[in-house]
Amino acid sequence: MSLKQYLHPTDGGFEWQVPERFNIGTACIDQQVKAGLGDKVAFILEDAERGTHSLTYQGLYEQTSAFANLLANLKFSIGERVLIRLPNSLEYPTAFFGALKYGAVAVPTSTLLAADEVAYLANDSGARALVTHKSMWPELSAALAECPALKQVFLTGEGALHELPTVPGLQLIDLDLELKCQRTEFVPRDTQAEDPAYLVYTSGTTGFPKGVLHAHRALIGRLPASEHWFDFAGDDRICHSGKFNWTYVLGSALMDPLFNGKTVVVYEGPNNPQTWPDLIKKHDCTIFIGVPTIFRQIIQKTQLTHRDVPSLRHCMSAGEHLSDEMLLAWRERFDQEVYEAIGMSELSYYISQNKDNPIKPGAAGFPQPGHNVQLLNEEFEPVAPGEEGMICIPLDDPGLFLQYWRLPEETAKARQHGYFLTGDYARQDEQGYIWFIGRKDDIINTFGYRVSPHEIERVMKTHPAIADCVALGETIAKDKTLVSICVILHPGSEASEEELLAFGAEHLAKYKAPKIVHFLPDFPRTKNGKVLRKQLIKQIQMEQAS
Repeated sequence: MSLKQYLHPTDGGFEWQVPERFNIGTACIDQQVKAGLGDKVAFILEDAERGTHSLTYQGLYEQTSAFANLLANLKFSIGERVLIRLPNSLEYPTAFFGALKYGAVAVPTSTLLAADEVAYLANDSGARALVTHKSMWPELSAALAECPALKQVFLTGEGALHELPTVPGLQLIDLDLELKCQRTEFVPRDTQAEDPAYLVYTSGTTGFPKGVLHAHRALIGRLPASEHWFDFAGDDRICHSGKFNWTYVLGSALMDPLFNGKTVVVYEGPNNPQTWPDLIKKHDCTIFIGVPTIFRQIIQKTQLTHRDVPSLRHCMSAGEHLSDEMLLAWRERFDQEVYEAIGMSELSYYISQNKDNPIKPGAAGFPQPGHNVQLLNEEFEPVAPGEEGMICIPLDDPGLFLQYWRLPEETAKARQHGYFLTGDYARQDEQGYIWFIGRKDDIINTFGYRVSPHEIERVMKTHPAIADCVALGETIAKDKTLVSICVILHPGSEASEEELLAFGAEHLAKYKAPKIVHFLPDFPRTKNGKVLRKQLIKQIQMEQAS
């Protein structure tokens, strides 16, 4: 799909023309089949245990239609939520796009989340159904018994249902068998562009994940990234190193490529730096997308060069900043630039580097056409070039989310004076490059994941030995930040670092769980008792240096 269909240049910049009716599932799959791409491979899965599997656009059309028909047979209501907790698999796009074609709201969740965290999302979203793998169900079943809105669990993978734990009030359905029994044609819901499509969760400042509800028009709002970050061309094959549950991957490995009729290659299995170049070479991939950690591992742990991946012509990164050192090393070894982008759950990617302008090391790039990025001061006035301002997005941007799920006050707080206030700060130089500064809060950025310290603290404080704790992002090496936890124990209580790390690993997603523990008698605080996090970080650094 061409950006020009929806975004028209004007004397003052650009003007969006979003159609009244639009459906992401139809746009990514059904329209490609109608355009004659039915026999083209849409999706290739490399599974370390199960081998290589693929789906054509026609196959994806049939599978998503069968899933939509299954929802219809179960009399799902429009807008009901379908929670998806799956590894990278053929079933993921089936459930995601099938739900959207039906008119339901897909809720992607990470396989790294602990059972209690999944239960929280199920309850908060009010999900009626969960789609997960049979191997994951025993771990989830007890926690999800406390989710009254949940009625159906669609289970995929090997094994019989009667061997799995049952939960009163929950109907277990063998998804693989049921899809074979459904009609493979479905008339997609004629949704409005403003109708809810998918609900993603991001770290919240209250210690609980915050739901971000997106409309079907979000896909149109992603089109500038397709043309000014991806550099799509011809029969591109995109190798993506991420997991679909992450907003970054959901867009750049599913929605964007399929909307443009491309082929996506993804992987499920143990991480190994050699994996990605091997996949690029095996499948003649032209575009590689990852996070800085992946690029760094390939540089540091392999001796590969551009000769090993002759098809590769475009590399992309997001999630955190790729260091100048790694960018230069990648250029030297692979004869390629790595184009970075900045985005967030509420808007996806709206600032990026592109092939039309040289990369300035350290600069984030340019606002993408159509995203009228403004840097504003506290009076909501534009700042001068070189001055720091908050990144604000006009509320008519089609890529913007609809609302924070069931948080009207949070939504209103983020929408002021005709803008969405990102909370991120940046400056723009005379050449138009954006230099990203980041948030003025305490969100931890670790290996490309944004993690709320409040969420970690809320969980760790449930340990009986902990009287108080503070979670921090601790930089232990260049480009390497780990989650650490500063702990005050109850008088008379004892707990080892090993015990607390194990507790975190059991109750938090792997990327959220603390990796370092500091035992302290007290924390530096303000007069009203608020912990001075920056001072605490300095205190720890001084103790380590002494």
